[in-house]
Amino acid sequence: MAELLLELFSEEIPARMQARASDDLTKLVTAGLKAADLGFDHVEALVTPRRLTLIIDGLPEKQPDLREERRGPRADAPEKAIAGFLGGNGVTLEQCEKRETPKGVFLFAIVEQKGRASAEVIKDIVEDAMAKLSWPKSMRWADQKVRWVRQLDRILCLFNGTVIPVSYGPVTAGNITSGHRFLAPATFSVASAREYKAKLAFAKVMLDREERKKVILNGARKLAEAEGFKLLEDNGLLEEVCGLVEWPVPVMGKVDDQFMDIPREVLETSMREHQKYFVVEDKTGKLASRFITISNMVTMDNNAQIIAGNERVLRARLHDAKFFWDQDRKMTLEQRLPKLDTIVFHAKLGTLAARVLRLRGLARELSADIDDCDIKLADRAAEIAKADLVSNMVFEFTELQGLMGKYYAENDGEAPEVANAIAEHYAPAGPSDMCPTAPVSVALALAEKLDTLAGFFAIDEKPTGSKDPFALRRAALGVIRLVLENGLRVPLRRTFAFAVSQYPASIRRDEAVDELLAFFADRLKVHLREQGVRHDLVSAVFALDGEDDLVRLLARVDALADFVSGESGVNLMAGYKRASNILRIEEKKDEKSYDAEVSADLLTQDEERKLYQALIDVRHKALPLLRAENYAAAMAEFAHLRGPVDAFFEGVTVNSDKAEERANRLKLLAQIRTALHDVADFSKIES
Repeated sequence: MAELLLELFSEEIPARMQARASDDLTKLVTAGLKAADLGFDHVEALVTPRRLTLIIDGLPEKQPDLREERRGPRADAPEKAIAGFLGGNGVTLEQCEKRETPKGVFLFAIVEQKGRASAEVIKDIVEDAMAKLSWPKSMRWADQKVRWVRQLDRILCLFNGTVIPVSYGPVTAGNITSGHRFLAPATFSVASAREYKAKLAFAKVMLDREERKKVILNGARKLAEAEGFKLLEDNGLLEEVCGLVEWPVPVMGKVDDQFMDIPREVLETSMREHQKYFVVEDKTGKLASRFITISNMVTMDNNAQIIAGNERVLRARLHDAKFFWDQDRKMTLEQRLPKLDTIVFHAKLGTLAARVLRLRGLARELSADIDDCDIKLADRAAEIAKADLVSNMVFEFTELQGLMGKYYAENDGEAPEVANAIAEHYAPAGPSDMCPTAPVSVALALAEKLDTLAGFFAIDEKPTGSKDPFALRRAALGVIRLVLENGLRVPLRRTFAFAVSQYPASIRRDEAVDELLAFFADRLKVHLREQGVRHDLVSAVFALDGEDDLVRLLARVDALADFVSGESGVNLMAGYKRASNILRIEEKKDEKSYDAEVSADLLTQDEERKLYQALIDVRHKALPLLRAENYAAAMAEFAHLRGPVDAFFEGVTVNSDKAEERANRLKLLAQIRTALHDVADFSKIES
């Protein structure tokens, strides 16, 4: 059995693209091998910033020979048909066998196809895989038509030690590679995967991504612990930094003390997001004046120049940050408000100043539905929440909007509730983000998302398919989580109507409210489905007229789920569906609805009289329970209908020969439907 070694060597591949490219190349090549009937035992995929490597063991030297029996035309078929069969399969008439079948005598040919040498097949497979490999961004170089993520410098492709002359653009494969760009740049030849790994390790290249991650993490921990600090671990940063180096060397630098009074978030953003440095804390959890960066070098001076260079770069960035921090605090958030009138929120939705007015209106409106929410504090928070957008710091560090607003509000002497609300009003930003719980924060966070939703639905900029440029699905999920996790009794229709009413009368208002309710129903189904709740039960409850209280709706859904999973619920559902099906057929035939009062004096059979009385009794007991939101108890009452419904269908013929009796019995069936629709629209529940 043979071994395939493939290395695609290029200029540096962006870190975020490496893992996917390695996976995609593996899938394309292995799929091609399987399609060519070339089995293998083991696949190893390796990736560094400059190379994609595949090592595949246990390949055969050639494809297996194929022997296939093919049936042709009848033996007495026209000469032209027989000639076509013979030519198409490369056989003569003497090489065919005439065989008796139930349908007559037919010609059969045995077609043998010799397997190709694996090296020939692999060349086609690799070239096809390289052509199909998709990159988020790619480039052409020189005058070539082919594309790659960066300039492709070399291809190494060996099958059992022999070069396969794979070509892509101007590059043809050989047996040459090279080591680390700076530490061992010389080229060298290899004859096997084992030699390839050994020589690259000697040439300061760690091929294994997981090994590089381990070296980075363990080295960074040791550096921090040696100084009495603790590494603040960051898996996302670890994944990214691992894709920037082939020979990772963690080194520690110092942050000048003059910058340590800058807000922690600014320091962390400068180090982690902008410079790709790991952050260090002291034993109390306070940010330490140290950082750890991952060098791709080992120098004679123990990386002293590398450390000094990184400290210099960070110092320059933090000088700007400190200047912004000091300057921004000289002006209050309120003094910044006039600048919001010069910034357009959206061409059709006005300026940020107009948006602030809408946020204030929504915050005041929502305060009434949030326990212990001070309307004045909610209004103040909404008034100044967007003022940090025109600060120098947020202009430079856009990801800190809201957080910087909190610091500036505290500096201005605003109430703690107001400052915290400004920091939290974008939350939750995703499914794993924490929800605000403080009343003023909840009011402002809801106002922020509801205004966004109302505005874009009002101008008909709704999400379509996979496109959601204004993140409206995320905003809706944020509203749902804020309401449910805080147990808020917020009537959605009224709230949507108020939010939309703050926009000009020329904007489509009524349509926006209806569309928002439908949109929220879909988002709620998605949210609850992820928690294991059946989407059809959500639809059944949401279909009730006027049901737009998410807390009450969820309580109904929970009770309904318990009900329909029990024996009584299953049987009653069957009775409901039978009644509904009969009604649908008969109402369509008669062109009328039977939702009307039942005439008690026309009930001639004991089973229909008992069902009529049971419906009266159950609704008399259940409706007060529903109004009290005791849904489990209400469902238990409806379960008492099971027996009378079953008995009715067993003993009563609905389509009586007497017209009045038939109509009355159809009205009785309609009462079953009406009674159960007090709970939910059972027609939307799947069997």
